[in-house]
Amino acid sequence: AVAERHGRLDLLVNNAGTGAPAGAVDEISPEGWQSIVAVNLTGSYLCAHHAVRMMKAQDPQGGRIINNGSISAVSPRPRSVGYTATKHAITGLTKSISLDGRRYNIACGQIDIGNAATEMTQQIAAGAPQADGSVLPEPTFDPRHAAEAVRYMAELPLDTNVQFMTIMATTMPFIGRG
Repeated sequence: AVAERHGRLDLLVNNAGTGAPAGAVDEISPEGWQSIVAVNLTGSYLCAHHAVRMMKAQDPQGGRIINNGSISAVSPRPRSVGYTATKHAITGLTKSISLDGRRYNIACGQIDIGNAATEMTQQIAAGAPQADGSVLPEPTFDPRHAAEAVRYMAELPLDTNVQFMTIMATTMPFIGRG
């Protein structure tokens, strides 16, 4: 549909993410695990698969892919094995696309967003499980800043890439988590 309507594809932003069901590795059923993998990893793979094919075939060749890895791509939260594992896998997907896309003028980078104030993070602002077992409110930030960061990455010329960017509330318990 993109090819028919626009003739080319210059940007893909992979922003899929579900953490449901939450739990430790022994608490999530194989079906729950597969549902998280299907959305977070397979969904991003499928979109990138088709985008790269288009970007290779178009004239001039190239384009940009931005994957949302989430802050959990670097540091997990308690009881988030499915979400964390798939977001770590997004880092591998980003690196592989970045490497394989070079010769086709395809740039691929990753943004890791932590605690943007959205419906999904309302519970985090009220109280999120910490590694020590406590539940503490965590600071959030205006999601417009995350959108501006993605826009910055998207507007770079294809000979320049932000490979990885982390954006979060300054006082979010990320540095030193654990």
